[in-house]
Amino acid sequence: MRVGSFVLAAQFPGQGEGEALHRAVRSAEVAEEAGLDAVWLAEHHFVPYGTCPSAITLAALLLGRTRRVRVGTAVSVLPTVHPVALGEQAALLHHTSGGRFTLGVGRGGPWVDLEVFGAGLEAYEKGFPESLELLVRWLREASVAADGERFRFREVPVVPRPSEALSEVAGPEVVVACTSPSSVRLAAERGLSMLLGMHVGDEEKAEMVALWRRHARACGRSPEEIRGASHVSAGVCQIADRRADAAETLMKAMPGWLKQGLEAHVTVDGRTRRMRDPLAYTELLCGLHPVGTPRLCADRLAATSERTGISRFALLVEGSGDLAATEENVRRLGAEVLPQLG
Repeated sequence: MRVGSFVLAAQFPGQGEGEALHRAVRSAEVAEEAGLDAVWLAEHHFVPYGTCPSAITLAALLLGRTRRVRVGTAVSVLPTVHPVALGEQAALLHHTSGGRFTLGVGRGGPWVDLEVFGAGLEAYEKGFPESLELLVRWLREASVAADGERFRFREVPVVPRPSEALSEVAGPEVVVACTSPSSVRLAAERGLSMLLGMHVGDEEKAEMVALWRRHARACGRSPEEIRGASHVSAGVCQIADRRADAAETLMKAMPGWLKQGLEAHVTVDGRTRRMRDPLAYTELLCGLHPVGTPRLCADRLAATSERTGISRFALLVEGSGDLAATEENVRRLGAEVLPQLG
Protein backbone atom coordinates (compact mmCIF):
# COMPACT_ATOMS: atom_id res chain seq x y z
CA MET A 1 0.00 0.00 0.00
CA ARG A 2 1.31 3.43 -0.95
CA VAL A 3 0.08 6.54 0.84
CA GLY A 4 0.63 10.08 -0.32
CA SER A 5 -0.65 13.55 0.49
CA PHE A 6 -3.15 15.50 -1.61
CA VAL A 7 -2.29 19.20 -1.70
CA LEU A 8 -4.81 21.79 -2.86
CA ALA A 9 -3.05 24.92 -1.55
CA ALA A 10 -6.43 25.75 -0.06
CA GLN A 11 -7.03 29.36 0.96
CA PHE A 12 -9.01 29.34 4.18
CA PRO A 13 -11.02 32.39 5.30
CA GLY A 14 -8.77 35.16 6.54
CA GLN A 15 -5.67 33.77 4.84
CA GLY A 16 -3.67 35.23 1.99
CA GLU A 17 -2.77 33.34 -1.15
CA GLY A 18 0.91 33.35 -0.27
CA GLU A 19 0.13 31.71 3.07
CA ALA A 20 -1.81 28.95 1.33
CA LEU A 21 0.99 28.31 -1.15
CA HIS A 22 3.65 28.31 1.57
CA ARG A 23 1.66 25.71 3.51
CA ALA A 24 1.36 23.61 0.35
CA VAL A 25 5.11 23.63 -0.30
CA ARG A 26 6.02 23.01 3.32
CA SER A 27 3.58 20.13 3.71
CA ALA A 28 5.08 18.47 0.65
CA GLU A 29 8.59 18.76 2.05
CA VAL A 30 7.40 17.25 5.31
CA ALA A 31 5.72 14.41 3.39
CA GLU A 32 9.13 13.30 2.12
CA GLU A 33 10.63 13.60 5.60
CA ALA A 34 7.76 11.57 7.06
CA GLY A 35 8.19 8.70 4.62
CA LEU A 36 5.07 9.17 2.51
CA ASP A 37 5.13 7.70 -0.97
CA ALA A 38 3.88 10.64 -3.00
CA VAL A 39 2.60 14.20 -3.11
CA TRP A 40 -0.36 14.93 -5.40
CA LEU A 41 -0.98 18.54 -6.47
CA ALA A 42 -4.33 20.03 -7.46
CA GLU A 43 -4.89 22.80 -10.00
CA HIS A 44 -7.53 25.53 -9.96
CA HIS A 45 -8.04 28.93 -11.56
CA PHE A 46 -9.52 32.12 -10.13
CA VAL A 47 -10.89 30.57 -6.89
CA PRO A 48 -9.68 30.30 -3.28
CA TYR A 49 -10.70 26.62 -3.21
CA GLY A 50 -7.15 26.04 -4.46
CA THR A 51 -4.57 28.72 -5.18
CA CYS A 52 -2.25 26.66 -7.40
CA PRO A 53 -3.03 27.53 -11.05
CA SER A 54 -0.40 25.17 -12.51
CA ALA A 55 0.09 21.80 -10.85
CA ILE A 56 2.92 20.87 -13.19
CA THR A 57 4.83 24.06 -12.33
CA LEU A 58 4.51 23.40 -8.60
CA ALA A 59 5.51 19.79 -9.26
CA ALA A 60 8.73 21.00 -10.86
CA LEU A 61 9.55 23.05 -7.77
CA LEU A 62 8.87 20.15 -5.41
CA LEU A 63 10.79 17.62 -7.49
CA GLY A 64 13.77 19.96 -7.21
CA ARG A 65 13.40 20.22 -3.45
CA THR A 66 12.99 16.50 -2.80
CA ARG A 67 15.01 13.39 -3.55
CA ARG A 68 12.77 10.37 -2.96
CA VAL A 69 9.06 11.11 -2.94
CA ARG A 70 7.00 10.87 -6.14
CA VAL A 71 5.20 14.03 -7.22
CA GLY A 72 2.05 13.94 -9.30
CA THR A 73 -0.58 16.32 -10.64
CA ALA A 74 -4.12 15.70 -9.42
CA VAL A 75 -4.89 16.98 -11.85
CA SER A 76 -3.64 19.03 -14.75
CA VAL A 77 -6.83 20.23 -16.49
CA LEU A 78 -6.47 19.04 -20.06
CA PRO A 79 -9.13 21.11 -21.90
CA THR A 80 -7.40 24.40 -21.00
CA VAL A 81 -3.90 23.43 -22.22
CA HIS A 82 -2.37 22.11 -25.42
CA PRO A 83 -1.65 18.40 -24.86
CA VAL A 84 1.68 18.62 -26.66
CA ALA A 85 2.85 21.46 -24.40
CA LEU A 86 1.78 19.47 -21.35
CA GLY A 87 3.46 16.35 -22.73
CA GLU A 88 6.73 18.20 -23.26
CA GLN A 89 6.65 19.48 -19.68
CA ALA A 90 5.87 16.01 -18.35
CA ALA A 91 8.73 14.48 -20.33
CA LEU A 92 11.09 17.14 -19.02
CA LEU A 93 10.13 16.39 -15.41
CA HIS A 94 10.33 12.65 -16.04
CA HIS A 95 13.91 12.99 -17.27
CA THR A 96 15.19 15.45 -14.71
CA SER A 97 13.61 13.75 -11.68
CA GLY A 98 14.80 10.25 -12.50
CA GLY A 99 11.26 9.04 -13.21
CA ARG A 100 9.60 10.41 -10.04
CA PHE A 101 6.86 12.36 -11.83
CA THR A 102 3.27 11.21 -12.44
CA LEU A 103 1.01 13.15 -14.77
CA GLY A 104 -2.59 13.11 -13.62
CA VAL A 105 -5.08 14.69 -16.03
CA GLY A 106 -8.77 15.44 -15.90
CA ARG A 107 -11.60 17.13 -17.76
CA GLY A 108 -12.17 19.86 -15.17
CA GLY A 109 -15.49 21.65 -15.10
CA PRO A 110 -17.59 24.03 -17.23
CA TRP A 111 -15.90 27.01 -15.65
CA VAL A 112 -14.96 30.45 -16.95
CA ASP A 113 -11.41 29.06 -17.36
CA LEU A 114 -12.55 27.80 -20.76
CA GLU A 115 -13.31 31.36 -21.83
CA VAL A 116 -10.17 32.91 -20.40
CA PHE A 117 -7.82 30.40 -22.02
CA GLY A 118 -9.73 30.35 -25.29
CA ALA A 119 -10.59 26.65 -25.24
CA GLY A 120 -14.36 27.08 -25.35
CA LEU A 121 -17.10 24.92 -23.91
CA GLU A 122 -16.72 22.29 -26.63
CA ALA A 123 -13.22 21.44 -25.38
CA TYR A 124 -14.82 20.47 -22.07
CA GLU A 125 -17.93 18.77 -23.40
CA LYS A 126 -16.49 16.87 -26.39
CA GLY A 127 -12.75 17.43 -26.70
CA PHE A 128 -11.29 15.49 -23.77
CA PRO A 129 -10.86 12.13 -25.59
CA GLU A 130 -8.98 13.77 -28.47
CA SER A 131 -6.72 15.69 -26.09
CA LEU A 132 -6.00 12.60 -24.00
CA GLU A 133 -5.20 10.50 -27.06
CA LEU A 134 -2.78 13.11 -28.39
CA LEU A 135 -1.11 13.45 -24.97
CA VAL A 136 -0.61 9.70 -24.59
CA ARG A 137 0.79 9.41 -28.12
CA TRP A 138 3.24 12.21 -27.39
CA LEU A 139 4.50 10.39 -24.31
CA ARG A 140 4.83 7.02 -26.04
CA GLU A 141 5.96 7.65 -29.65
CA ALA A 142 9.07 9.02 -31.37
CA SER A 143 7.18 11.46 -33.62
CA VAL A 144 3.60 12.64 -33.74
CA ALA A 145 1.18 14.25 -36.20
CA ALA A 146 -2.44 15.23 -35.58
CA ASP A 147 -5.50 15.46 -37.80
CA GLY A 148 -8.39 15.79 -35.36
CA GLU A 149 -11.26 18.15 -34.75
CA ARG A 150 -9.29 20.42 -32.44
CA PHE A 151 -5.61 19.71 -33.14
CA ARG A 152 -4.05 19.49 -36.58
CA PHE A 153 -0.34 19.67 -37.35
CA ARG A 154 2.35 17.99 -39.47
CA GLU A 155 4.52 15.23 -38.04
CA VAL A 156 7.15 16.52 -35.62
CA PRO A 157 9.77 14.72 -33.51
CA VAL A 158 9.18 14.27 -29.79
CA VAL A 159 11.97 16.05 -27.92
CA PRO A 160 12.89 15.02 -25.30
CA ARG A 161 11.78 11.43 -25.78
CA PRO A 162 10.25 10.30 -22.46
CA SER A 163 11.26 6.68 -23.11
CA GLU A 164 14.93 7.64 -22.88
CA ALA A 165 14.58 8.66 -19.23
CA LEU A 166 16.10 6.66 -16.41
CA SER A 167 12.88 4.91 -15.49
CA GLU A 168 11.47 1.40 -15.66
CA VAL A 169 8.49 2.64 -17.71
CA ALA A 170 8.49 4.12 -21.20
CA GLY A 171 7.72 7.66 -20.16
CA PRO A 172 5.94 9.21 -17.18
CA GLU A 173 2.99 7.44 -15.66
CA VAL A 174 -0.37 8.93 -16.70
CA VAL A 175 -3.48 8.65 -14.55
CA VAL A 176 -6.96 9.93 -15.38
CA ALA A 177 -9.43 11.50 -12.96
CA CYS A 178 -12.64 9.52 -13.43
CA THR A 179 -16.06 10.65 -12.24
CA SER A 180 -18.37 8.86 -14.68
CA PRO A 181 -18.66 5.56 -16.59
CA SER A 182 -17.56 7.32 -19.78
CA SER A 183 -14.30 8.53 -18.23
CA VAL A 184 -13.70 5.09 -16.70
CA ARG A 185 -14.06 3.51 -20.13
CA LEU A 186 -11.79 6.16 -21.65
CA ALA A 187 -9.02 5.31 -19.17
CA ALA A 188 -9.53 1.56 -19.55
CA GLU A 189 -9.25 1.71 -23.35
CA ARG A 190 -5.77 3.17 -22.98
CA GLY A 191 -4.72 1.06 -20.00
CA LEU A 192 -4.39 4.15 -17.80
CA SER A 193 -4.95 3.99 -14.05
CA MET A 194 -7.74 6.05 -12.49
CA LEU A 195 -7.78 8.75 -9.83
CA LEU A 196 -11.08 8.50 -7.93
CA GLY A 197 -12.44 11.46 -6.00
CA MET A 198 -12.82 11.95 -2.27
CA HIS A 199 -16.56 12.62 -2.60
CA VAL A 200 -17.41 8.96 -3.23
CA GLY A 201 -17.19 5.98 -0.89
CA ASP A 202 -15.78 2.49 -1.13
CA GLU A 203 -18.80 0.90 -2.80
CA GLU A 204 -18.85 3.32 -5.71
CA LYS A 205 -15.07 3.15 -6.10
CA ALA A 206 -15.22 -0.65 -6.17
CA GLU A 207 -17.86 -0.46 -8.92
CA MET A 208 -15.67 1.89 -10.96
CA VAL A 209 -12.65 -0.41 -10.60
CA ALA A 210 -14.78 -3.38 -11.70
CA LEU A 211 -16.06 -1.41 -14.72
CA TRP A 212 -12.48 -0.43 -15.62
CA ARG A 213 -11.40 -4.09 -15.52
CA ARG A 214 -14.34 -5.28 -17.62
CA HIS A 215 -13.81 -2.63 -20.26
CA ALA A 216 -10.03 -3.12 -20.31
CA ARG A 217 -10.58 -6.84 -21.00
CA ALA A 218 -13.10 -6.04 -23.72
CA CYS A 219 -10.58 -3.70 -25.35
CA GLY A 220 -7.96 -6.44 -25.46
CA ARG A 221 -5.76 -5.27 -22.62
CA SER A 222 -3.58 -8.09 -21.34
CA PRO A 223 -4.21 -9.77 -17.97
CA GLU A 224 -0.82 -8.45 -16.84
CA GLU A 225 -1.81 -4.87 -17.67
CA ILE A 226 -5.12 -5.21 -15.88
CA ARG A 227 -3.55 -6.75 -12.77
CA GLY A 228 -0.80 -4.13 -12.81
CA ALA A 229 -3.12 -1.12 -12.89
CA SER A 230 -2.51 1.01 -9.83
CA HIS A 231 -5.56 3.19 -9.23
CA VAL A 232 -5.52 6.06 -6.74
CA SER A 233 -8.17 6.85 -4.13
CA ALA A 234 -8.40 10.47 -2.98
CA GLY A 235 -9.56 11.13 0.57
CA VAL A 236 -9.14 13.21 3.70
CA CYS A 237 -6.91 12.37 6.65
CA GLN A 238 -6.88 14.02 10.05
CA ILE A 239 -5.18 12.33 12.99
CA ALA A 240 -5.77 12.94 16.70
CA ASP A 241 -5.66 10.94 19.92
CA ARG A 242 -9.47 10.83 19.88
CA ARG A 243 -11.71 10.58 16.85
CA ALA A 244 -13.92 13.38 18.15
CA ASP A 245 -10.94 15.74 18.23
CA ALA A 246 -9.92 14.92 14.67
CA ALA A 247 -13.45 15.45 13.38
CA GLU A 248 -13.82 18.68 15.35
CA THR A 249 -10.66 20.07 13.75
CA LEU A 250 -12.11 19.56 10.29
CA MET A 251 -15.64 20.65 11.21
CA LYS A 252 -14.29 23.96 12.49
CA ALA A 253 -12.13 24.78 9.46
CA MET A 254 -13.35 23.05 6.32
CA PRO A 255 -16.94 24.35 5.95
CA GLY A 256 -15.75 27.96 5.75
CA TRP A 257 -13.12 27.09 3.17
CA LEU A 258 -15.57 24.98 1.15
CA LYS A 259 -18.23 27.69 1.20
CA GLN A 260 -16.02 30.49 -0.09
CA GLY A 261 -14.08 28.20 -2.40
CA LEU A 262 -16.99 26.45 -4.09
CA GLU A 263 -19.11 29.59 -4.35
CA ALA A 264 -16.33 31.32 -6.27
CA HIS A 265 -16.62 28.97 -9.26
CA VAL A 266 -18.26 30.69 -12.25
CA THR A 267 -19.71 28.71 -15.15
CA VAL A 268 -18.72 29.72 -18.66
CA ASP A 269 -22.27 29.55 -20.02
CA GLY A 270 -24.37 30.61 -17.01
CA ARG A 271 -25.70 27.11 -16.39
CA THR A 272 -27.32 26.46 -13.01
CA ARG A 273 -24.99 25.01 -10.41
CA ARG A 274 -25.99 22.68 -7.61
CA MET A 275 -23.85 23.53 -4.59
CA ARG A 276 -22.97 21.04 -1.89
CA ASP A 277 -23.82 22.08 1.65
CA PRO A 278 -20.36 22.76 3.18
CA LEU A 279 -21.23 21.44 6.64
CA ALA A 280 -22.88 18.27 5.35
CA TYR A 281 -20.04 17.69 2.91
CA THR A 282 -17.45 17.95 5.69
CA GLU A 283 -19.45 15.50 7.78
CA LEU A 284 -19.58 13.13 4.80
CA LEU A 285 -15.83 13.30 4.32
CA CYS A 286 -15.20 12.64 8.01
CA GLY A 287 -17.38 9.55 7.75
CA LEU A 288 -15.80 8.18 4.57
CA HIS A 289 -12.12 8.65 5.23
CA PRO A 290 -9.33 8.16 7.81
CA VAL A 291 -10.30 10.77 10.37
CA GLY A 292 -9.53 9.78 13.96
CA THR A 293 -6.89 7.88 15.91
CA PRO A 294 -3.88 6.36 14.15
CA ARG A 295 -5.38 2.88 14.59
CA LEU A 296 -8.72 3.96 13.12
CA CYS A 297 -6.98 5.66 10.19
CA ALA A 298 -4.92 2.57 9.42
CA ASP A 299 -8.02 0.36 9.64
CA ARG A 300 -9.98 2.61 7.27
CA LEU A 301 -7.22 2.67 4.69
CA ALA A 302 -6.85 -1.11 4.89
CA ALA A 303 -10.62 -1.58 4.61
CA THR A 304 -10.86 0.67 1.55
CA SER A 305 -8.01 -1.19 -0.11
CA GLU A 306 -9.65 -4.55 0.61
CA ARG A 307 -13.10 -3.46 -0.62
CA THR A 308 -11.93 -1.69 -3.77
CA GLY A 309 -8.63 -3.30 -4.75
CA ILE A 310 -7.01 0.15 -4.71
CA SER A 311 -3.52 0.28 -3.23
CA ARG A 312 -2.63 3.98 -3.59
CA PHE A 313 -4.05 6.88 -1.63
CA ALA A 314 -3.88 10.66 -2.01
CA LEU A 315 -4.98 12.13 1.32
CA LEU A 316 -5.90 15.75 1.94
CA VAL A 317 -3.85 16.63 5.03
CA GLU A 318 -4.37 20.41 5.18
CA GLY A 319 -7.99 20.34 6.36
CA SER A 320 -7.16 22.24 9.53
CA GLY A 321 -6.01 25.23 7.47
CA ASP A 322 -3.11 25.73 9.86
CA LEU A 323 0.54 25.21 8.90
CA ALA A 324 1.76 23.79 12.21
CA ALA A 325 -1.25 21.48 12.51
CA THR A 326 -0.79 20.32 8.91
CA GLU A 327 2.88 19.50 9.51
CA GLU A 328 1.97 17.55 12.65
CA ASN A 329 -0.76 15.71 10.76
CA VAL A 330 1.67 14.64 8.02
CA ARG A 331 4.31 13.54 10.53
CA ARG A 332 1.78 11.46 12.47
CA LEU A 333 0.57 9.89 9.25
CA GLY A 334 4.12 8.79 8.52
CA ALA A 335 5.12 7.77 12.04
CA GLU A 336 1.92 6.29 13.48
CA VAL A 337 -0.26 5.13 10.56
CA LEU A 338 2.08 3.87 7.84
CA PRO A 339 3.86 1.32 10.11
CA GLN A 340 0.48 -0.30 10.83
CA LEU A 341 -0.18 -0.83 7.13
CA GLY A 342 2.82 -3.04 6.53
